[in-house]
Amino acid sequence: MFDPIVNQKILKEDEVTQSFLESPTEDTFAAVFKTYTPQLLSFFCARGCERAASEDLAQDVMFIVCRKAGQLRDRALFRAWLFKIARSVLYRYYGKKWREGPAIELERATDDFAASAKSTAGTPAFEFLHWISFLKPHEQEMLRLRFIEEWEYHEIAADKAIPIGTVQWCVFNAKRKLMPLLRPFDGSPSRSL
Repeated sequence: MFDPIVNQKILKEDEVTQSFLESPTEDTFAAVFKTYTPQLLSFFCARGCERAASEDLAQDVMFIVCRKAGQLRDRALFRAWLFKIARSVLYRYYGKKWREGPAIELERATDDFAASAKSTAGTPAFEFLHWISFLKPHEQEMLRLRFIEEWEYHEIAADKAIPIGTVQWCVFNAKRKLMPLLRPFDGSPSRSL
């Protein structure tokens, strides 16, 4: 049995949507914006976005809807189309956020490592050896050659007889794996693992 409140909501959405698609004006778009933005906010918040980011993402979606509504072929699929845009916007957001992750200064870590090579446990040198032990052997080798022995990417590629892109990817990926473990060398207590 159908819920009359849900039916009314769906009918209102359909009415607002059809009005906008038939006559895209500022007023009809405002009605669409008012109808779908709360749903978009819920969609983004449910997928781990903070409130402010959800609001920005919802505005991005509605901007795309406003610009591209004329390209929609089947008006009955407006809601599905809107949430497909929302998923794309969300993927781009998380992709950008992942790419902009905190940078690791491995060059600085290796400088601290070299400066304190004769240090005891708990120092950056000891911690660097501990961190690197979490990597696969070939990743450990790549980081050792690149940052401790200071080889260039092309030198590593020539020595290992592999493409330079493979070397660059391996170093990048190893740094990504170490990211959660590294902390600034500021004298603060070490995280226990």
